[in-house]
Order: sequence, then structure tokens, then C-alpha cells
Amino acid sequence: MVELKLANGVDIPQLGMGTWQINDRDNLLEIIKTGYGLGYSLIDTAAAYSNEMAIGKVLEKLGIPREKLFLSDKVWNTNRGFEAVQEACRRSLKKLKTDYLDLYLIHWPASPKLHDDWKKINAETWRGMEKLYQDGLVRAIGVCNFKIHHLEALFKTSKIIPMVNQLELHPGMPQLDIVSFCHAHDICVEASSPLGNGEILTNEKLIALSHAKGKTVAQICLRYGVEKGLILIPKTKNIKRLQENREIYDFSLSPQEISMIDNLPYCGGIGIDSDEVTEFG
Repeated sequence: MVELKLANGVDIPQLGMGTWQINDRDNLLEIIKTGYGLGYSLIDTAAAYSNEMAIGKVLEKLGIPREKLFLSDKVWNTNRGFEAVQEACRRSLKKLKTDYLDLYLIHWPASPKLHDDWKKINAETWRGMEKLYQDGLVRAIGVCNFKIHHLEALFKTSKIIPMVNQLELHPGMPQLDIVSFCHAHDICVEASSPLGNGEILTNEKLIALSHAKGKTVAQICLRYGVEKGLILIPKTKNIKRLQENREIYDFSLSPQEISMIDNLPYCGGIGIDSDEVTEFG
């Protein structure tokens, strides 16, 4: 599996397995077992997904050597702050039955809509993330859903720049400005929903391109992410699609094709605005 290098030198697989809305232990067992056999090692979860404990039990049952996995987790909105984020991380470690995480992320920034002191809240939460990193409980730290102004505010107090920013990003929602900003600051961008809500798969221009390339529309969307230098964590419960998602390194998109995808109208988004997100998503 192709790897990208984070700002601190940690290698992260470019393609991983998303686990949002996958809570059934048997389903997780099948997905993770098959995925690992196919070469996947990045598993993305979050406290809010309510599947950390199930994933921990699956990994224990499968007996996969810890160093062969790249485990990524996220702290939820109700555990912001210097002490709270550290306690939340330790709870997640216990559920996942591991001594460390490869990547730990702030799931959402504190929103200006709810918090007059959102900058201070984010800064204190990030200070706790830095402590986890310094203590060796996490190999890399980052954020999710941070816009440019969230990052600019964080930079004013942070000792460590986030290594990853996980965003909703897919054809029909390329987020070109924030991606460019992140890359300019050596922040890797991770696409949490590289296929959006699925609606983009019916786009006529992408269907035509898929026919021309002999690939599925989903593979075109994922290859678009590869061409953009993104980390991709598509979620699927389908074993066939898990295999198909890997088959994106044997073709390429031309600059003209990438530009066409960049300029598709908004389509298929999940649609949560990080400036308005509540404490419960």
C-alpha cells in the first residue's frame, strides 16, 4: 500500500478503512480480516462511532501484530480541554486494547456559533493533544473539519502544527482553498468521505469518465483523491468494494480531467458546517 509522510516523519497509508456506522462486531471482523489480507493497515475510528470496544476485541481475536496496524481515533466534542482530551484518549486506548495510537484527531473545532471563547477552547484542547504526543501515547496528532480561520487561530498558541486535517472532501466538494492552505503548511489532508453521501456516483460526467477509463465511478473519485495527494478513508461494509477501492493505482487522470472534477457543481455532500456544529454533531 502506498504511504505518505507526515510532517514529523511518520508514514501513513494513503488508503485506509473507514468505520463510521459500522458497529456490528461480526461485520467489523469480516471487514478488518479481509482488509488486512488485502493490504490495508489504516483503520479509522472515533469515540463518537461507538465501535472502539468492538474494534479492540476484533483486533485481539485476529492477533494482528500491533506494529502492522495504523490506528487512528478522534476525541469527541464533549471532551474538549487540556485534561479532558487526555482522559478521553486513555479511555479510547483501553477500549482499543492498545498502548498507543498512530494518529489522534480533534473531531470538530469548538464553533463560534456556540462559543464566544472558541479560540481558547481549541487552544486548550490542542495543548492536551501536544501533551499526549510528547508523552508518547500518540505518534501523530491532528484535527478534523478545521477551516482556515480555525487553523490560523490555533497557530498563534500551538507549539506543534497539526500533522493532519481530516475533511469532508470529494468530487462536488473539493474544498480547494483549505486543501491549498494545509499543503502550504505541511499539513496532510485526509478525505473522510471521498465518495460523499453516494449521490456523486450518479454524476453523468463521472460516469462517462469511468467508462473511458474502464473503472467504476467510485474508483474515479478515489483516484482523484490520489492525484490530489490526499489520505483516503472510504467506508464500506461490502467485501467486493473493499477490493475495488484498492484498484486505483493502475491508471491516472489527466490535468484536464482533474480540472473537470474540480469544477463539478456541489453534489453529494454530508453538509455539516464546522462553524455551526453543536456539541452533539
